[in-house]
Amino acid sequence: MTNIIALNVPSRRQTRQERHAALMQSFANHRRFGDDVFWLKENAELLNILECSGVQSGEEALQAYRGFYAKVEDRLRFFPQYYRFLLSICLDLEDLGVSGTKGEALAKWVSDQGFAHAELSDLQRMEARRLMLRRGVDPLADDTGLEDRMRGFIARSATFSMPNKKAAYELTHAVFYLSEYGRKDPQLDNDTRTSLEFTGLLAFLEQNADLLAEVCIALRYGGFEVPEFWESWLVRHTHMFDVETGRQTTPQDDYHEFLVCNWMMNVCGHNSFTKPMTSERMAFFRPDGVAGPLRELSECMYKLPDRSGDWQAMRPVVLDHLSEDAQTVVGWAETSCDKFDDFFQGFARTGQSLAVM
Repeated sequence: MTNIIALNVPSRRQTRQERHAALMQSFANHRRFGDDVFWLKENAELLNILECSGVQSGEEALQAYRGFYAKVEDRLRFFPQYYRFLLSICLDLEDLGVSGTKGEALAKWVSDQGFAHAELSDLQRMEARRLMLRRGVDPLADDTGLEDRMRGFIARSATFSMPNKKAAYELTHAVFYLSEYGRKDPQLDNDTRTSLEFTGLLAFLEQNADLLAEVCIALRYGGFEVPEFWESWLVRHTHMFDVETGRQTTPQDDYHEFLVCNWMMNVCGHNSFTKPMTSERMAFFRPDGVAGPLRELSECMYKLPDRSGDWQAMRPVVLDHLSEDAQTVVGWAETSCDKFDDFFQGFARTGQSLAVM
């Protein structure tokens, strides 16, 4: 017999602050333990979303992190390879309401150690810079071209017309860092908007709510409109999540998708984290749905001997090769965004489209 209980208590019995406090208690004390890197990842993601959503938690709600905050310097010295997680958690805790000013000293120490210079990618360097600038420290003051290089990468929309999860998440995170999570104008051009819309189409074709939610957030932070169909689909998807508790619940769940979908809800003006929460162990599971046809569509295009990048010409041929469910999702996708024809030209990967790219 299991001890898993689905939480079906009406959410109105809890205040918004109580749900946030329960989330933090569960993530801090019951899903992962000790100095597990996955504990750092999960809690850094949760606190980052709460902080950039403008949550005011206060000392009592943050009690679960008091032990972490008290020893954050020791952890940072012994685990410098995780400095971005550790610094992010420390800064978010202070900005959410923990009494203390350790973040400034830690940012200066990390900068003096040169950790940002040891990063392998511009995206990681940008994250490091963004973290330390929150306390007035620029670890890469001599790198004046970092933001321009990042804008160049995300403006190359051809990159994002083909499935590439790594590039897709780098795109959304680049916008997060350039915009300081919605706090300033990231100065994006229309090519970057196209990159985001292409990525959103790929995410929708895969029915990947995690990535699509990040795309919608990035569009908002960039000052662009979010396609109404995507937003409506994500709102429905978020409301259908299952939250379970009990000793037998597994941390191998869909927690990240749950967090970013609720983050999207907040950014797009909806109530977020409305599910009832418990301060015990929780797990989060996405709703069952139609499988995304992205792979089926890719295989279809690969096998067609005379494919072209003209969607209107290829549409009847492609749909004839797809399953009924796949046809439905492709139909939704093509009407959800006015860039679908341009997206398909790159997605088809014909000789002509590759020459343009």
